[in-house]
Amino acid sequence: MAINLRRTSDVHTHGIKALVYGQAGAGKTTLAATMPNPVIISAEGGLLSIQDADLPYIEVSTMDELKEAHEWLANGEGKGQFDSVVLDSLSEIGEVVLAHEKEVNKDGRAAYGELAVQMQSLIRAFRDLPGVNVLMTAKVEKSQDESGRMLWSPSMPGSKVAQQLPYFFDEVLALRVEKDPDGATQRALMCDSDGLWTAKDRSNRLATWEAPDMGAVIRKAGGQE
Repeated sequence: MAINLRRTSDVHTHGIKALVYGQAGAGKTTLAATMPNPVIISAEGGLLSIQDADLPYIEVSTMDELKEAHEWLANGEGKGQFDSVVLDSLSEIGEVVLAHEKEVNKDGRAAYGELAVQMQSLIRAFRDLPGVNVLMTAKVEKSQDESGRMLWSPSMPGSKVAQQLPYFFDEVLALRVEKDPDGATQRALMCDSDGLWTAKDRSNRLATWEAPDMGAVIRKAGGQE
């Protein structure tokens, strides 16, 4: 077997793979407009907020359409056209996959088991597109721990998928919307967990809080700033 020796310093050239989650209306979709030269895979149909950006997008509502979109980007005319791929949102895509599995499998437990298999495969396939940055968005899940603390994490249908989701990405960022002392609304990306909100930064280059600009985050995480 031929050994393909690589350098860890070149890892960023494969693109930054990020998950951003947040509450409805936080502005997750508008982050797509801050990605470098993106194409959007949309399962939500909620692109009105970025209509002025005039970005290319592919609308998907079935598993077959998702697979076709991936094949087009990996081996078709879309290959090499874009610097970034955005999946908006994984939560909605998970619902598409689950609906498909419930149609072909009347056993609810088996449908959720197959959901986990399909979503793991789908996330890996898009995440591993070579040479492009990948952003996947998700809704937020609120839960409570044994001591009564509220916990916030990415939301997906099926608890197994939701628990595994953060492990697939270099960056897991929470898009937070809070009021400052003067009552003004502030939006920021939380890049490090506080024990309540799930977040991580494998690059170790991001501050705890970053501006909601994915282009800047990608450059900083890749050591280009």
